[in-house]
Amino acid sequence: MQQDTSDKGEILEVVVDGAEASTRLDRVLALHSPALSRSRLKALILAGRVAVKGAPIRDPAYHVAKGDTITIDVPEAAPAEPEGEAIALDVVYEDDDLIVIDKPAGLVVHPAAGHETGTLVNALIAHCGASLSGIGGVKRPGIVHRLDKDTTGLMVAAKNDRAHASLSAQFADHGRTGAMRRGYLAFAWGLPNRQRGTIEAAIERHPHAREKMAVRESGRHAVTHWEVRETYAGRGGRPAASLIACQLETGRTHQIRVHLAYIGHPLLGDAVYGAHFATKASALYPKARAALASLGRQALHAYLLTLEHPTTGEIMTWEAPLPADLARLQNALKAAD
Repeated sequence: MQQDTSDKGEILEVVVDGAEASTRLDRVLALHSPALSRSRLKALILAGRVAVKGAPIRDPAYHVAKGDTITIDVPEAAPAEPEGEAIALDVVYEDDDLIVIDKPAGLVVHPAAGHETGTLVNALIAHCGASLSGIGGVKRPGIVHRLDKDTTGLMVAAKNDRAHASLSAQFADHGRTGAMRRGYLAFAWGLPNRQRGTIEAAIERHPHAREKMAVRESGRHAVTHWEVRETYAGRGGRPAASLIACQLETGRTHQIRVHLAYIGHPLLGDAVYGAHFATKASALYPKARAALASLGRQALHAYLLTLEHPTTGEIMTWEAPLPADLARLQNALKAAD
């Protein structure tokens, strides 16, 4: 790979050899550009900053040919850092190494297009001060995992580099060899045909709707373990919804929402993955129907977090009760009137 510089940053050049012919563009670039993450490379492709034989290619799945010359225009990193903002946080635990918060619905985790301010990162910078600066990258100081904007519940953030490295490794392992556990409560349509199970289905970006993820064989390995906790009858006595406890073995974007929709039980209130179930609200009793209508988000809550403390090695567990809106939904579903 050749490298040049310009006032825009760097220009990288890759020439495809015979062994790489008929390989996806994003995979070839990942082999030759170890300093750039796969997500960064994908963003550069979609932005039109990657050209094959001089022509911009915006499809990461484009198959290259032997002898193709690929150029990557890598812009200079944005120097701006997010600023602290006085945003209230529900702090569950805090020490010199980490902070655990109970995230409310509507709070975006880190700055991004359309959400440059008012995020959890802005709140953490104000709350924790300079100790967070730079950890995890300019845009995500201290962040080692995420929750969707409208998913509530427990999140941990690192307050120094040592804690960040330890927590990142634990989240990458997802409890396969360590103590890490992430538990979620999901209110889902219908009732699965058994009490518990495991969903093992690869996930990647939806090919036609970029804001969605989808189960696809070419995606990244994803595993969700689930168990039915409660069942709620609708009008006529048939099961209309259920409360499902989920535990993640991997951490893909929208994983629980995608996996439960995949087995035919999307989340209540999920306008992205459960829109085709909206008419099923007519099967609910009036109180439940009203509680769901006022929810305005997917009914998902991260209630359990277990991890090994990065300094002491102590196994620590926190639980967060359902927030008020989901507690109202649960009570209404139980009421049957």
